[in-house]
Amino acid sequence: MSQFYTAYVGSYTDINTCKGLTIFDVDVERGDLKKRGEVEVSNATYLITSPDRRYLYAATDKGVASFRILPDGNLRRLNTAAIRGMRGCHLSTTADNRFLFVSGYFDGKITVLHINEDGSVGPIADGIFHKGPGSVAERNLRPHVRCAVLTPDEKYLCVADSGIDQIKIYRFHHETGELTPVDVIRCRLQAAPCFLLFSPDGKYLYTIKELSNKISVYTYDGSGKQPVFEQIQAISTLGKQFNDYSAAVTMEFAKDSDRLLCTNAGDHSLGIFERDRETGLLRQMSVLPISGKYPTDVCVFPDEKHLFCTNYDSSTLTFFRVDFNTGLIVMSRAPIPVDQPECALIVAPMQEE
Repeated sequence: MSQFYTAYVGSYTDINTCKGLTIFDVDVERGDLKKRGEVEVSNATYLITSPDRRYLYAATDKGVASFRILPDGNLRRLNTAAIRGMRGCHLSTTADNRFLFVSGYFDGKITVLHINEDGSVGPIADGIFHKGPGSVAERNLRPHVRCAVLTPDEKYLCVADSGIDQIKIYRFHHETGELTPVDVIRCRLQAAPCFLLFSPDGKYLYTIKELSNKISVYTYDGSGKQPVFEQIQAISTLGKQFNDYSAAVTMEFAKDSDRLLCTNAGDHSLGIFERDRETGLLRQMSVLPISGKYPTDVCVFPDEKHLFCTNYDSSTLTFFRVDFNTGLIVMSRAPIPVDQPECALIVAPMQEE
C-alpha cells in the first residue's frame, strides 16, 4: 500500500465561522490539498504530533487538546488539559513523548505537562513565569514566551522570550519534568527572538528574531557541566530592496536540513536559505512574495517539490512549486480559503499492524 498523507491546519475562531482545526487530504504529486472536514478546537494556535505520529496536540483557549490520529488521518479526541495560564502559542515534546512544553505569549509562562501512556495530556509538572520589563513599550512591555525546544541531547530547554529579548536556558529533569534555570542568551534590544530550531546533528541553534528581521546562528556544546552557546552569524530574513516595516515569523528546515525557510509579515514573503552542514552558516538564496498577507507558517510537501503558506490576514492557503536548487517558487494553483490560519502540518498517519 502506497503512503498517504493528511494535512491539519489550525485557525483562530474568535471572529469567524471555522471550527478551528481543518483536515485535508494531501495530493503529493500535484502539491494540492482537498478539504475533508473540521474539528472543533477553540483558537487552535499551534499543532504538533507526537514523535511516533500517533497523537496530535493543539494549543487552545482551555489549555492543550489531545487527539489520537486514526489510520485514515481522522482524529479521535482524547482530552483537554488545563495549563493554569493564558492560551499557549507553541508546543513541543520530549523524544519519548512523556512531557509536553507549552509557551505562553500573553502571560510569559512556560508550562511543562505530563503526557499519559495513552497519549492524553496529564497534570502540570512545572510552570515558570518570566519576569522583567521589555525593551519596547508598545510591543514588549512584559515577557512574551514564544517558543520552547529541548537541546537535541535533551539536557536543556531553550525558551525564546520576545518581550525581554532573551533565550532562557533551563536544565530539564526527566524524572519529574521540573526546570532549573542555568543560563541566559541575551539578544540585542528590540530583536524579539520568537522561534528556535536545532540542526539535526545538534551542533547549531537557529533563532529567528521578529523585530530585527534576522536569523541568528549559534553553536551549541553540551558536553560540559554547563551549556555553551556562541553566536557565529546574523543574517537578514528580508530582500535587499525592502525598506518598509516587516516582522519575521517562523522557520522550517527542508531538503534534509540543507535548506532553511522563513516567513516575513509586512513584506509578506518567503525566504529560502542554503545551509552549510559543516559550518552551520546560511546563505540567502531568495526572498519572494507568497501571494497572501501575514504568512504565519510554511509547510513543505513530502516530495519537496511543492509547499504552501498559511496566511492569517488574507485567510488563505497559497501553493507553490519550489526548486530548492535555485531557491525559486512559482504559484501552482489558486488559493484555498481558510479563516485566519495560524499553523499547519502534513502527517503520514501510522498504519495499524
